[in-house]
Formats: sequence, structure tokens, C-alpha cells
Amino acid sequence: MAKRALHVNGVDYEIGYEILHPEQAQTIVFLHGWGANKEIMKKAFGGVFKEYQHLYIDLPGFGASSLHVPLVSLEYAAVVRAFLEALHVTPEIMVGHSFGGKVATLLNPSTLVLLSSAGIVPPKPLGVRVKIALFKFLKRLGFGRFYRLFATKDVQGMAPVMYETLKKVVNEDMREVFAAYKGRALVCWGEEDKTTPLQSGEEIARLIPNATFYPLQGDHFFFILHGARIERALKEA
Repeated sequence: MAKRALHVNGVDYEIGYEILHPEQAQTIVFLHGWGANKEIMKKAFGGVFKEYQHLYIDLPGFGASSLHVPLVSLEYAAVVRAFLEALHVTPEIMVGHSFGGKVATLLNPSTLVLLSSAGIVPPKPLGVRVKIALFKFLKRLGFGRFYRLFATKDVQGMAPVMYETLKKVVNEDMREVFAAYKGRALVCWGEEDKTTPLQSGEEIARLIPNATFYPLQGDHFFFILHGARIERALKEA
């Protein structure tokens, strides 16, 4: 694994990354989802797409990459763009899982592979809306420090900068961004995905003009067992 120091929009970052097949001329970039790191993408795809140089990146705040200020997805995309420019890499394909799918779409590659991508915000259940309203009320009264009473198990113990980032990115609606993407897209989805439901994938595939929808057996992390099938689907799309 290597690291690259960056200075983007007044903020310093260290980005952890790994390259496989450096002898290949064309590059495929892999962006992981929230709470993960580059290793999960390497596990899924390290043995396929062998005609490409693989670039696995830890997004800021995950794995070996630093994060000191909260970011929105557009700012994540700006950091990744600066990183690619620093490495003099123009990817032919970008593969993004979940949150990484949002970042990959914002980078507008010529070919995009989305794996159970975030970006379609479903209506919140009543219980969640009540919890959010109560938290906002307490925050106005000066009791925002008690946010952990309202946090899910997924965010308990999270570093403050990551929690603030999560609050910024979780409700970003990307419908207009998907609709504006003009490249070629393969939209892959886990048929039993409960995190980003199958209907979200179907909607993304409808929004992107040149998209192929490809559901596969599995949950939000379906792709771990389907690297070869995803490679084959992209060649056939």
C-alpha cells in the first residue's frame, strides 16, 4: 500500500491506495462504500479485469486516508479528482459501491459501474422523522451533545468528523446527477439489498440514458462473490 499527500481547497489529506497490474495502459478505479475501505473492493475484483491497471483508493476518513473536516460528496469527488491528477491517471472505468457510487458518478467517467449505489433518498419512516425532529428541538435548546441517544448502532462510536460527514451526505439526492450522466453505465444490484433497495437501482437505471440494469443474488455486499459476472456483464453491455 502507498500514500499520497494532497492539498485540496485549503485542506491537507493523506490518501491510501494500492495499484495492481501497473503494466497495463488503461486504468480502472474502485471506490468503496461507507464504513468500508479499499480492501473489500480488492477482494471482489483483484482477480478480474486483468487487462486494466487497478487503482484501489481509501476515501478520506476510511482505511489509511485522513479526514480532518466534514465533507459533502462533491468535495469527496474533488479530492479524488485531485488525487487522480497527482498520479496522472485518467480512468477508463470507475467502479463505485454504495457511497462510492455517488462519488464515482460525480467524477463523470466515460464508463461507470454502480454497485448498489447510494443517491436515491427514500421517504423516512414516521419513527425516524419523529427522532430527527426531537433531536433538532433538543439541539436548539443546547442539548445537541446528546445526539448519541438518537444515533443508530452504525454511528455510535464514530469519530465526530465522520458523524458530521455522514449527516451531510446521507440525504443528498442524486437524481439530477444520474440523469445528467452521458457515459455508459452498468447498474448492478443485490436482489436482497435492504440498505439501498432494488427499486433504487431500477430508478437509477431509468435515469441514466445509456444504462444497463443487472440484478444479482445477494445483499448490499453482493458484489464480493460476483466479480467475474460483473466483468462479463460490462463486456456484454
